[in-house]
Amino acid sequence: MNSFDFNFEKIKKPLKYAAIIIVLAVIAFGSFFTLSEQEAAVITTFGNASSVSDSGLHFKIPFIQQVTKVDTTIKGFPIGYIEGSSESIEDESLMITSDFNFVNVDFYVEYKVIDPIKYLYASQNPVTILKTISQSCIRSEIGSYNVDSVITTGKSEIQANIREKISKHLEDNDLGLQLINITIQDSEPPTSEVLEAFMNVESAKQGADTAINNAKKYRNEQIPQAEAQIDQILKEANSTKEARINEAEGQVARFNALYSEYTKYPLITKQRMFYEAMEELLPDLKVFIDNSDGSTTQKLLPLEPLTGNTNEGGNN
Repeated sequence: MNSFDFNFEKIKKPLKYAAIIIVLAVIAFGSFFTLSEQEAAVITTFGNASSVSDSGLHFKIPFIQQVTKVDTTIKGFPIGYIEGSSESIEDESLMITSDFNFVNVDFYVEYKVIDPIKYLYASQNPVTILKTISQSCIRSEIGSYNVDSVITTGKSEIQANIREKISKHLEDNDLGLQLINITIQDSEPPTSEVLEAFMNVESAKQGADTAINNAKKYRNEQIPQAEAQIDQILKEANSTKEARINEAEGQVARFNALYSEYTKYPLITKQRMFYEAMEELLPDLKVFIDNSDGSTTQKLLPLEPLTGNTNEGGNN
């Protein structure tokens, strides 16, 4: 036996033990895995998948079972801009509203994995699908609102409607993802010229609102005054009406009384009416009635000129 054979036989047994120890160590380290509180794992055994979500140390069969860890924390991605910068992506952010105006709207989508198996195997890239769904729902919803609502007053309502639509699509597609939130980061007209025009329109609207409020204030002040004037006019009209009615009734009573006398003594009544009429028509004129010739025609002889000058030397 030469020296080489002696040395090989001497070290063969320790090498065998070392190899066994190494294999056992590999098996031992490959048989366990740990999960944090924000992780889940998918274990595949001959093509069958099962999930584990409890944190801590877990066992698996080496070389037979494969473990894929999935992060279950809330994640997000932007739509319309590059995250970490103010650079806009117009292909994503530029949209058209219901009143045919263009507007740049930036969104941020937050999601998390709720079913690791579906997340890994139901689709090839679920996050990309979620982004596509989000963009479709966003454009559909923005297109149903006018530019004023998108930029100012309708943001909360728009966000809520988009969130509901995306959640419905995620349920239908069964991607293993859950939408946590979607928010409008920014919304503005696409160019500085359009922005200036929009601000001018907003200023005009505010001016119109101010004018309307002033008009309402003036109306509220004038209506009580007008109502008071109307009440006063109605009272005066009613008073005048009552006076006219009373006067007319008095004249009717006087006429009836006069007619009653006329039927008894027609000639005397006519003469008296004639004299009263002349007294009313010519209150300051002194006249002399002459019927000395025996005729039925009476002569009216004015003792004073009709001009009003009095002749004191005349006879009465």
